[in-house]
Amino acid sequence: MSGARAPNNLSRRLGSVQSIQSTQSLKDGNRRSRAASRARPTAVSYDDAYSYALRVALLNYLLQPRKKRKEYVSAPKPVVRTHSSSIGDLMKEFVPSGSVHNKLPHSFRSLLEKRMSGVLQGSERLAGYNDAVVKRSFAEAYTAFTARDFQRSIDKDRKVEPLILIFYSSASKAQSRGKTPEDHSWRPLVDRHLAMFIRLLSNILQGHGGDQYRELISRLNTLENKLLTNDQNLSLDTGQQDHSFVEVEVPLSYEIKDMHMAQVVAKIFGLTNSQVQADIDSKASQWTEEAALKDFKAYQFRLSANLSGTLRRQDFDVDEAFDDWKRQESPHLAQIFAEILSVRPDLKGTTTADKALPARPYSLYGEDQAYADLGKMISNSDSGSSFGFDSSLSLGSLSLEDKASIRSVDEPSYTFIPSDPRAVYKMILQYAMSYDQLHSDPSSPYFPFSDQTTELLLELSIRWRIPQFTRYITFLEVAVRKFLDQELTTEQLDVCFDFVKEANPNPPKKTPPIQIFNATLLEIEPSRWTMTDFAGYQQALRDLHDALLRDLFTLLMRCYDPKPPSIGVVMSVLVNHVYNDEAFSQRPEDAADFSQQLENGLRQQAANAYQRYLDSNIPENQDEWHFGHVVKLGQAVVGLAERTKNRYRKNPEIMGVSPYKILVETIFPNFEQDAQEFITRVIETAKAREEEIELEDGFDLYKELVQIRKIHTASLPGKPFGFHIESLLETFVWRWIKNAEERMTSFVEEAIKQDPFKVRTHNPQDIPTDEERHSVSILDTFTLFNQTVDQVYKLEWDDDVHHAKFMTALSKGFAAGIGRYCEIVEQQFAKEMDRQTAQEAAVSSKTAQEKWLQYAKDAWNTKEKIEPFQFYPESFVKLNNIEYAMQALDKLEKLINVDACAEVLQKAEGPKPPVKRPARYVFTIKIVEAEDLKACDPSGFSDPYVVLCDEYQKRLAKTRIIMRNLNPRWDESVDITVSGALNIIATIWDYDTFGDHDFVGRTSLKLDPIHFSDYLPREFWLDLDTQGRLLLRVSMEGERDDIQFHFGKAFRHLKRTERDMVRKITDKLTTHINASLSHEALKNLLSRGIAASMASLWKKRQSTVPPVTSMDIENALQPLFTYFNENFAIMKQTLTDATMVAVMTRLWKEVLMAIENLLVPPLSEKPSNQKPLTQPEMDVVYRWLQLLFDFFNAKDHETGEVLGVPADVLKSPKWHELASLNFFYFETTENLIRTSERMAAANAQRAQQQAAQQLPSGNPSFANRLSAPPTFGPTFAAFGSLGTIRRGKSIMMSRNLGTMRKAKEEKRKEAQADPSDDMILRILRMRPEAANYLRERHRQKERMAAAQAAAMIVRQSVSQGFGAGPAFGGAMYGRNNLPRR
Repeated sequence: MSGARAPNNLSRRLGSVQSIQSTQSLKDGNRRSRAASRARPTAVSYDDAYSYALRVALLNYLLQPRKKRKEYVSAPKPVVRTHSSSIGDLMKEFVPSGSVHNKLPHSFRSLLEKRMSGVLQGSERLAGYNDAVVKRSFAEAYTAFTARDFQRSIDKDRKVEPLILIFYSSASKAQSRGKTPEDHSWRPLVDRHLAMFIRLLSNILQGHGGDQYRELISRLNTLENKLLTNDQNLSLDTGQQDHSFVEVEVPLSYEIKDMHMAQVVAKIFGLTNSQVQADIDSKASQWTEEAALKDFKAYQFRLSANLSGTLRRQDFDVDEAFDDWKRQESPHLAQIFAEILSVRPDLKGTTTADKALPARPYSLYGEDQAYADLGKMISNSDSGSSFGFDSSLSLGSLSLEDKASIRSVDEPSYTFIPSDPRAVYKMILQYAMSYDQLHSDPSSPYFPFSDQTTELLLELSIRWRIPQFTRYITFLEVAVRKFLDQELTTEQLDVCFDFVKEANPNPPKKTPPIQIFNATLLEIEPSRWTMTDFAGYQQALRDLHDALLRDLFTLLMRCYDPKPPSIGVVMSVLVNHVYNDEAFSQRPEDAADFSQQLENGLRQQAANAYQRYLDSNIPENQDEWHFGHVVKLGQAVVGLAERTKNRYRKNPEIMGVSPYKILVETIFPNFEQDAQEFITRVIETAKAREEEIELEDGFDLYKELVQIRKIHTASLPGKPFGFHIESLLETFVWRWIKNAEERMTSFVEEAIKQDPFKVRTHNPQDIPTDEERHSVSILDTFTLFNQTVDQVYKLEWDDDVHHAKFMTALSKGFAAGIGRYCEIVEQQFAKEMDRQTAQEAAVSSKTAQEKWLQYAKDAWNTKEKIEPFQFYPESFVKLNNIEYAMQALDKLEKLINVDACAEVLQKAEGPKPPVKRPARYVFTIKIVEAEDLKACDPSGFSDPYVVLCDEYQKRLAKTRIIMRNLNPRWDESVDITVSGALNIIATIWDYDTFGDHDFVGRTSLKLDPIHFSDYLPREFWLDLDTQGRLLLRVSMEGERDDIQFHFGKAFRHLKRTERDMVRKITDKLTTHINASLSHEALKNLLSRGIAASMASLWKKRQSTVPPVTSMDIENALQPLFTYFNENFAIMKQTLTDATMVAVMTRLWKEVLMAIENLLVPPLSEKPSNQKPLTQPEMDVVYRWLQLLFDFFNAKDHETGEVLGVPADVLKSPKWHELASLNFFYFETTENLIRTSERMAAANAQRAQQQAAQQLPSGNPSFANRLSAPPTFGPTFAAFGSLGTIRRGKSIMMSRNLGTMRKAKEEKRKEAQADPSDDMILRILRMRPEAANYLRERHRQKERMAAAQAAAMIVRQSVSQGFGAGPAFGGAMYGRNNLPRR
């Protein structure tokens, strides 16, 4: 690695290093001052450092274990032995007569077999057994020894003689195999191998308790010697060689090529090997092992006498530290002495010729004992290693040769140890680090020293007795100095600190003679250091702290640059190695001063950074400014803030200063002030040029400003943002909403135009799911709606009032789009449903006479089966779309949170003052029913329908056709939006299949908002200009710019469209329903039964008529059920489940109306010509009702699952009215009138109580204003449902599916809570004697309605705070209830 620091680092101003104070006592006298007792550190020259390093390198070479080599030595030719004695003679000598046989141990055989197996495998530890010829003899013997019989014999007798004899026999067999009988050269080998076997036996016995078998072992040794000749060595000579090798020591060459440590010294000090060789040659006679021994003897003496030349008591701050160090130094010195004497044993007995040294008080052993211990150590076979000695050995009593050194004890004179070892070691450290750094591999991680340098420094520490803590501290002093001199980077300095504070991962196998060598700096207590080391360490930390702070300041001044430098390593060194060190101390005021300077510098750098962004993103010419410049400036500011925040996320504060907070505090207020000015000027310039700024530019600017505001709010919670962003950019959102509203209806029209209205199945053979039965036009429409809302939500507009207004404007556009969709789809649906059938098309091409003949034929041919109407699948898909639209609109209403938006606007704008004349009004006209219409058909009936037009002949609505009825009931509604009074004309026509439709009658009504200022619904019986009258129910609501109103309007569009489309579907089935449930069908059923009964009576001569059976009643409805099933099968193919239930529910309502028409006439004050049914007819009708209920409910008898319309839907209020009708139907007129009067009185009392509860508290005087003269509105609201005017279905009640369900449930509860006498009055219409009561009851209802209307006006006047004026009255209404202005 390069020794130079990175070029971007500024040079440091290095402070002067405080010198170590001289030794002096502290004032308290308890502790000594931290001053060195050795010589004051002086400048160490290059030559001195080199000289002492070379001396130690040479000493290392001299003390290395001597190398040995084998030399060839010719052996004299052995005398050929003549075997005059046989093996038997030897055994006689082995076991002399009269001797006692020593038995072998019990486990001897197994031990012998194991050892012989080891010989064969080559694992025998004794020397000489690995020869292949030896193994051959032992293998033959091993086979014999493992024979079962021989093993039992040996285990029984436990004698050694059989073993020897069998081995001799086996060896002879093995060695003679393949030899000629004349060849006896193998016989000496047998003797030799037998001797080796006997040696193996002796070794086994010695390992098994040699004292017990001493005599046997002695005889075995004797026998072994007799078998060997010429004193052969079994471990070297195999018996087959005539020569041998001997080991001799290699003499020292004193050449540098053999001195690896001297070569390291040469490299470190930049010298050539020849130069170093010359120095070694000139000093080799002086730098000897003997001189080293003298140095360490003198060192030991001075240490014992507390003299200079070693560390002394005054070098330590605590006496216990010195005593502990001194006590542990003795065994390490013993290791060094042993190392020297192991190489030079001749120095063991050297003594001085002068007088003996004075007695040494610190000696632990006498002189003789010390030399004895040293001799044992040298003779140990393991003493060849450098440091493997007994640490308990003391050589305190060794004599010294150098008498001069003893006499001049105050002036130490060493050969290998410098006068100031610490200073010289520190200097060599500097050279070593510089050399290793210069010659290191740049691609490898940094490490302070190479292995060779580490070995040299360790050797210096051992020979100069430098403590481990001193080694660490001097190394850190050198590292810090190199860092200050910019020779080390901060990362490298961090590695240096970790080097001394972390354990060595690869410690030496044998610990060198240095105290606590394996301990790290953190594990050595500072109290055990010398005062020189502690002072030097403190000064190094102070110098390093100052330099790191300067580096940190320089680096942080660039923290706002695009690529700022990292401060991680600097902070890591500061925190981990300076601040966390107990040896470092800093004054609080110094830290505060640095923090203040750092903060001031960062603020200036933040301002400079913002100025650079201004210069680079904002043009100088103001006419060139646009929002993109502000966006870029904001992005630059936000990017800088985010980068700074992320960079210092883990450590937000540095030295008590937060770069991110300072950045925000400095830049953001300036940006906010400038941004407001830029935006204002851009907008003004665009207005002056009559140009429009792109919407996307405005939205991009808003998003950027919002991001900055979030950062501002989080970082500066107590300081408001510079300006209100939403107010400044609100116009862009309104422009976007306006554009969205303008394209809403056109998008809907185009979506319908492109829609084929087909189910969306992937495979035509698959049955479509409910989700696939909607077409793309409605999906695209609501996708547009949701995307439009999402666009506003994505803005994250941070102004609730603005957001609520935006949603209100969008909801208005949604309502318009849905209204247009409903209008177009309903027109297409009506066209498809009103088309001519194939029969009608065929008839239309005939002449008039042919048409009449066909009509007559169809009228008489009643037995022909009625074919189901061929519905188009496209028609049902349109109905599915409307059902889907209601669900999607409900989800959209919840997404927007309509109620919350309305609440926000109400709170922000406060209660709105009442508006007497809104700009627009919505009239809801419900065409309820007609009475006594003119008969236009030959059958005495008409097929009426109503057309509503305005005074300009513009068609507003058309009802469905009610076939063959003079008292039809339509119950259809239409919404009309007006800005002033409007006359509407209602014309009733008679539908004719062939030819023009006949005129039935006409009437008119003026819709004036003034007359409906109380917003109460009214019912008008309008007389036709021919015959009969028409009932209209009218209510008015002000057109409000309210989000709830717009959603309610959209829901009403959908609900009415669905209702009208369902009615058009059910109208195709109504004719057959009315025909099947008519008086004619009832009479035909009973007449067939009577005719059959009369024929049976005539034949059987019986006197009684059998009744109509249940099967007959059921069979009468079978054609209707079949017709329903055929049509339902067609519908089920396309309609969704929900839409199918809606159609069936509407059909059920038609069924209930048909049943009702059978039982009673419509409600009116006039008597009716309809006759009441008889009891048998009543039984049939109610049986039909039950059968139809079961049919529409379609309950599975096995599982109980309802497959049709749920029972709670079928049991509607109308069903309950019909069910209760049976209780009153055959009552007398008097009882019915009394029951009606009781109900009317109860309803009147309940109405008065409700009115009293609604009066303003504390104003009882209002009670007198609830009554009204009888002539107040004499023709107002002839017959309400309960005789009172109730609140109608307003748009606000239809703003979502929840409110619609709630309104329906309230209506059901009202019907159950307030019993009505309407059914009684309808029964009384068939009683001529009740005509007077009907008229009186009609007038009573008029008075009740007038009183309630007056009360409502009073309440509104009080609550609104202004006089509403007369809403209606006698003077305001003319003929036919048409209001005059």
